Amino acid sequence: MRYVDGFIIAVPNANRQAFIDHATKADSVFLEYGALRVTECWGDDVRKGHTTDFFMAVKAEADESVVFSWIEWPDKATRDAAMPKLMADPRLAAGGAMPFDGKRMIFGGFTPVLDIGREI
Repeated sequence: MRYVDGFIIAVPNANRQAFIDHATKADSVFLEYGALRVTECWGDDVRKGHTTDFFMAVKAEADESVVFSWIEWPDKATRDAAMPKLMADPRLAAGGAMPFDGKRMIFGGFTPVLDIGREI
């Protein structure tokens, strides 16, 4: 059964291209270690709530956008086997400073319980 790692981060608007460049390099490494797909989404219709919202979750500032990303794996075993290798891969360590504050990143692993749709 597929497995998904999900991420929400706040990225300074001025760092949009730097984020895309960073993600392009890093995401290709995830694919090498068995990920099926990596998707990075820049928020463009993310509304502010009264009780909670994506902005509050990552403590986004006025000049930042919310980015929603996920990595699809064939199964949790593949993901679990890849993670130590990814953390030790010098290409990820050599990526330099991230174009966002990693301390405000929210992430987690998820087992899909329903997947309806068409492949694109």
